[in-house]
Amino acid sequence: MLETTMTDLYGIPNCDTVRKARKWLLDRDIAYRFHDYKKEGVDEAMLASCCAALGWEAMLNRRGTTWRRLPDSEKQDLNPEKAMVLMRTHPSLIKRPVLVAGQTLEVGFSEQRYQELFS
Repeated sequence: MLETTMTDLYGIPNCDTVRKARKWLLDRDIAYRFHDYKKEGVDEAMLASCCAALGWEAMLNRRGTTWRRLPDSEKQDLNPEKAMVLMRTHPSLIKRPVLVAGQTLEVGFSEQRYQELFS
């Protein structure tokens, strides 16, 4: 399991959900490091750890335009390895934000869940 001593937030800065999570953290003076997939790429160890903990299905964003634009051949016969390659190649396919705080791993943003984690 991925573990950190500081709160880390992974995502894409122009994603509305990532913006909400960042604003929530900033409004409560919670220090965090932001890892921008577009600028810094995807940390393979982090992605592998998240997929191991939550399952690759939970990490793969099939609702966005990036998924819809993929050729059908890339969407078929998915398995953990193929899904990880797709997510590394197309970071927008990773559900976001990914929050790592201590031993806690969260995907997506829920104000209620963040409140529980940081209270």
